[in-house]
Amino acid sequence: MTSRPTMNDVAREAGVALKTVSRYVNGETNINSVMAERIAEAIAHLGYRRNLSAASLRPGWTSRTIGLVISDLANPHWATLARGVERAATDRGYLLVTGSSEEDGARHDALVDRMLDQRLDGLVVVPPRIPGRAWDSLVPPVPPVVFVDRVVDVPGARCITADDRGGAGEAVAALAAGGARRIAFVGDSLGIPAMAERLAGYRAALQAAGLAEDPALVHDGAHSAEQAERIVGTLLTSALASADAVFAANNRSSLGALQAFRAAGRRLPLIGFDDFEAAILLDPPVSVVGQDVGAMGAAAVTILLDTLEGAADVPSRVVVPTTLHLRGSER
Repeated sequence: MTSRPTMNDVAREAGVALKTVSRYVNGETNINSVMAERIAEAIAHLGYRRNLSAASLRPGWTSRTIGLVISDLANPHWATLARGVERAATDRGYLLVTGSSEEDGARHDALVDRMLDQRLDGLVVVPPRIPGRAWDSLVPPVPPVVFVDRVVDVPGARCITADDRGGAGEAVAALAAGGARRIAFVGDSLGIPAMAERLAGYRAALQAAGLAEDPALVHDGAHSAEQAERIVGTLLTSALASADAVFAANNRSSLGALQAFRAAGRRLPLIGFDDFEAAILLDPPVSVVGQDVGAMGAAAVTILLDTLEGAADVPSRVVVPTTLHLRGSER
């Protein structure tokens, strides 16, 4: 057979009615055992596969597939999130389709449109740094969406974030307790809600420690490790904007700071936000604010699928606690 086998082909091969084949492939169990065995043998012989995309067009049917749009699969932070989402989806019997926006709004919108065209049952989305169109501008029907890591300003939106403000505040307070007085903030664009929250935590901790904020020490242009390296290199050499400690507001900024320390042949006390695998292997090990990104991904799937299934009391906002891991680099 050169074309894809259909249920009609299975029915002819098994010598049963089409309706019986339809009931069998959709999991109904009250089918004569002899007929069921003949259908199973016909399916195996013909290589028949159920067309879930076509099935999802019918009322009450689903594709059993959800979509994930993240920022960058090459970043271990997002890869960990994707793993958490995939494991939770698989446990609930769903397939995951993943795409990377690369922090670009237009690319993000194109990915979302493609997933909607595929009639996926729902989406888990990390909003991009460069905004695309407004979510509430999408023409209904739109499947359930859960936003992760970054809050969006959409009525009724379901969001899961880390305690960005509290975690950053803990880190800066630890640096101040160690004697630092000029603590630099090195992070990504403040257009990212999580980054704005981390800056707010930084500022609150400075104020609590009785330290004045110096605008020359606040940098929100570290979109990559290379940019963070240049920023920290300047902090190490500038007479006007010198720092005596660094709070790196994401893992890319931590890596850039470490590269700058190596190039300069000296280091400053450092605490980063987001853990990374090599952090414990360095000398000294890098102190970090850890967040359970995998758990955030799993929680997003739970909220998404509970919403799809009509569960009561599904939360609209979940804030996952962070943990400060002091390993030595803060001194």
